[in-house]
Parts: sequence; structure tokens; C-alpha cells
Amino acid sequence: MAAPTDEEMRILSDVFAFHPLAVEDARSTLQFPKVEPFPGYLYLVLHGMDLGKGRVQQVATRDVDFFLGRNYLVSVHDGESRSIGRLRELCDQHERILSEGAVALLHRIVDTMVDNYRPAIEELESRLDKLEQQALTGRQQIVQQVIKLKRELGQLRRVILPQRDVIGRLARREFVAISDEMAFRFRDVYDHMARYADEAMLFQERLTGIHEVNLATVSNRLNSIMKVLTVMSTIFLPLTVLTGMWGMNIPVPHFPGGSPESQFWWITGMMVVIAAAMLAFFRRNKWI
Repeated sequence: MAAPTDEEMRILSDVFAFHPLAVEDARSTLQFPKVEPFPGYLYLVLHGMDLGKGRVQQVATRDVDFFLGRNYLVSVHDGESRSIGRLRELCDQHERILSEGAVALLHRIVDTMVDNYRPAIEELESRLDKLEQQALTGRQQIVQQVIKLKRELGQLRRVILPQRDVIGRLARREFVAISDEMAFRFRDVYDHMARYADEAMLFQERLTGIHEVNLATVSNRLNSIMKVLTVMSTIFLPLTVLTGMWGMNIPVPHFPGGSPESQFWWITGMMVVIAAAMLAFFRRNKWI
């Protein structure tokens, strides 16, 4: 059922006689991945992944509810599901897909859903690579991008980790409906989910490192600016003292130059010599 109405949702309880709690969860769009056994069927909540439209594609997930019985598979999802739509086209082309049974059909859908994770994972990795390059420049705007990407990674981890566990339970054959052959197939899907979960953890660590590198770069730039300002202040300090003493309007009979005009150039020369000597001293000690 794609975006089912209230009348269509009543089919779940009136026709299939599913448990009211499972039907209530199927109505909700905020369920995290899980699997619950009920008498005669399994209720599963899995998440598909989509890339939003726009210049920067954002990762978004949507849950798909499954009711798996011995000879039926009912899906409930909000809007169109790429995985289910793809399987519907394949079923029209190959009749043997439906003849394999409900569990095999569920495996094909779940396998396609997991395969659709790869473009989203690659998009996140590309955005992380760009952020790493920007972090070295110390741009302040990167903080907002880091926070935004951190929120998306947190949402991704909250979906991938429990979904990995759900598929792992199917692969371990905890339920009677899953045969050994189907458990082997789900094990392959579980391997993919485990790899995506590891990559999500790695992305989180990389994002933390990017934030730390950006802070260090900004701090280094600030230290460089403060060093230049400190050197300028240190140079101008003796010059300020010298000009202050010379400007007290007190006659200095023994000062070289005699006339005020000559004394001005003497004072100017002394200021230049002092500034040059201090710069040479700072450079010799590798302070600048």
C-alpha cells in the first residue's frame, strides 16, 4: 500500500486480522527498524534511503512496514518506494519471482533497499571530502555545514544500526518462516549493512576530526594575527616614549642638531634605527 487511506488501512485489521498494535505502528511514519513475531506472521519495519533534490543532496530515510505471512507479503509505506516499484516491474517481466514465495520476495525488496544505500553513502563521503579541504582554510562558514552534516549522520546511524540488527536476526534464522536457504541470502544483505554501519561510524569520527582541524586552523590564524599586532605594539612602544619626551616643550641644549628643524630629523632617524634594530632582533630570534 502506497500512502494508504483510512479505508485501505482497515483492510489490515478487517481482512488480514493483524494485531491492532502492529496496524497502529504501520500508520505511524516515525518507526525505527524492528522485527516482531506475531502468530502466523512477522511484522517488520525497515528504512529505505533517498537523496533529496537540490545543489547539496541531503540524505533522508523513509520507513516501509512489512507483514510477512506464509503465502503473502503486505507492504505499507508513505509515498512511492523505489525498491518496491523496481520489484513490481521485475515481477511483470519475470513470473518466477512471485513463484519463489513471500520470503524470497521480501529478500529481493530488502536487498534492493540496501543497494540503494550506496549512492547516499557516496554522497556523504563526497561532502566529507569537501569539508576536509575547507577545514584547512579556517572558514567560519564550515561550522554550520558540520552541524548540518552531523545531524544527517546521526539520523543515518539511528537507522542503519537497528536495521543491521533486524537483518541479522533474519540471517540467524530466529523465525520459523525463514528457511536455511533464505537465511543464507539474508546473510549476504547483512554483510552489506554491517559495512554501511562501519562506514557511518567512520564518517562520524571524520566529522569530529574535521571540526577539530577547523578550530585549530582558526586558532592558528588568530595567533598569527595576535603575533603581528604584538610585534607592532612592541616596536611602537619605545617610539611613543621618545616622541613623548621630545614633545614636552623643554629645551634640550645639548641635543644634536641645535635648531628644532634639525632635531626633528635627528629624532626621526633615531626612531627608524630603533624600529629597524627591533625588527632585526625579532627576526634573529625567529619571533616573526
